[in-house]
Amino acid sequence: MTPYGAPQAPLPVALNVNENTHPVPQEVADDIMDSLALALGDVNRYPDREFTALREGFADYLGHGLTREQIWAANGSNEVLQHVLQAFAGPGRTAFGFAPTYSMYPLLARATGAEWIAGTRGADYTVDASDAAVQVADAAPDVVFLCAPNNPTGTPLGLDVIEAVYDATAGVVVVDEAYFEFAPRDERSALTLLPGRERLVVSRTMSKAFAFAGARVGYLAADPAFVDALRLVRLPYHLSALTQAAASAALRHAPTMLSMVDEIVSQRDRISATLDALGYTPHASWTNFVLFGGVTDPAATWRALYDRGVLIRDVGIAQHLRVTAGTEDETTAFLDALASLGSNA
Repeated sequence: MTPYGAPQAPLPVALNVNENTHPVPQEVADDIMDSLALALGDVNRYPDREFTALREGFADYLGHGLTREQIWAANGSNEVLQHVLQAFAGPGRTAFGFAPTYSMYPLLARATGAEWIAGTRGADYTVDASDAAVQVADAAPDVVFLCAPNNPTGTPLGLDVIEAVYDATAGVVVVDEAYFEFAPRDERSALTLLPGRERLVVSRTMSKAFAFAGARVGYLAADPAFVDALRLVRLPYHLSALTQAAASAALRHAPTMLSMVDEIVSQRDRISATLDALGYTPHASWTNFVLFGGVTDPAATWRALYDRGVLIRDVGIAQHLRVTAGTEDETTAFLDALASLGSNA
């Protein structure tokens, strides 16, 4: 096994790990700083083990009639997913996902002792409901991961697929909506499917749309009994008082924090259009990144962009690379650097 290892390099334009490259707005940063100062007054004491105020904040943000009893949170969505696997997977059990998908799913599954089973997608990376149901029924996994929209491809996932997969298994179904805020505004979240489905979980993160990657806060919504099971595997006081204070303050400013989403989506679409004009094949994306094919030598192209001060991601898909939609200036720098390499470098 090899650990997760996205390159980290001090380049002027870093567009490789799907961060929100816009800084936290100053008015929000000021409120976060005030909240941290208050939290420091009691930092000699253990934090609220149930992170009650933060769970209430997430419930209010998600809506759909959710209550704090249906919310869980941890240090990034990776730890949230790890808790799910620790509670419901482990030795002698299996976890399933449609490849290619988020690279941490198999790492987390195997680290808990579970076997990872990789299903297949269509040539365009989509997942068909009936085919998905057949694959899941045949595999009979204990935990299914559905990344919606999918990373690293950006592909949307229909609610019909989620419903079909849920009905095809007796196991837990995790819908990872890390990038949902970048999907079209009229799209329904898997949160709408939660009522009556006690094995369904919808996870989110503050790392992407909320520009909060460095704070490490992820969360999920599920049946209260499911959330209660996660208490059995979490470490005591796993969310620090400072993390809780910062995240709660950011949630109070959700509209301001999300105001940059439209700009990111416009840069994403600009990247796709320009890549197409340059002779590459961008895949449809509902995220803050674009996977593009038609790259003759991905390693050489990655290095050439690196040498020009632009860091993007080689995700291991033949003749493909992935780039995060950054600010307008960052996007321009990437597109200019790629264009300078010539067509289909």
